[in-house]
Amino acid sequence: MSDLHQALAKINAIRAQVARDTEFRGYGPISIAASGILALAVAAIQSRQITHDRDFIHCLLVWVGTAAVTIAVTATETIRRTRKVHSGLANEMIHAAIEQFLPAIIVGVLLSVVLARVAPQNLWMLPGLWQLLFSLGVFASCRFLPRQTILVGIWYLVAGLVCLVSQSGGKAFSPWTMGIPFGVGQLMVAAVLRFGFEESVEEL
Repeated sequence: MSDLHQALAKINAIRAQVARDTEFRGYGPISIAASGILALAVAAIQSRQITHDRDFIHCLLVWVGTAAVTIAVTATETIRRTRKVHSGLANEMIHAAIEQFLPAIIVGVLLSVVLARVAPQNLWMLPGLWQLLFSLGVFASCRFLPRQTILVGIWYLVAGLVCLVSQSGGKAFSPWTMGIPFGVGQLMVAAVLRFGFEESVEEL
């Protein structure tokens, strides 16, 4: 029985390695583009509603909720597409994709909680820090996505740094520091997924 377990373990290891070395086509451009449009829409609505500095925490909570909705919709489409595009390797491909992006998400959540508890006066840094962490997730995913994905990582990196500079000095929070980076960034991702692969994938 131990030989059987060892053989199964080797097969699983091989499948996992193949998944890590295979171009991932599970991300859907439709849900990604929708998330970009949602980011721009939320920023537009917030820009009309903010009346004083205390709205800042409320704005951040709205963006957390927006991110949760986006992740849920994207994950649903990704699982569906992966099972059709990658069939036999679907689970391994999904796990490989999660391994690339999950650390950035976890660090972002923990950083937000710690900053809110020990240094609430520095919460203005969160939008820029979120964008920097997102860029790390994008860079980590570049190896099994179209090569143009690196441009998206650079976009989020530059946007995060610009956001930190523009929001420093106690300036009033602008929803566009979230809406423009994530709106444009996600639309860029959708374009890369739609046109960046060497062979197009039929929309599912």
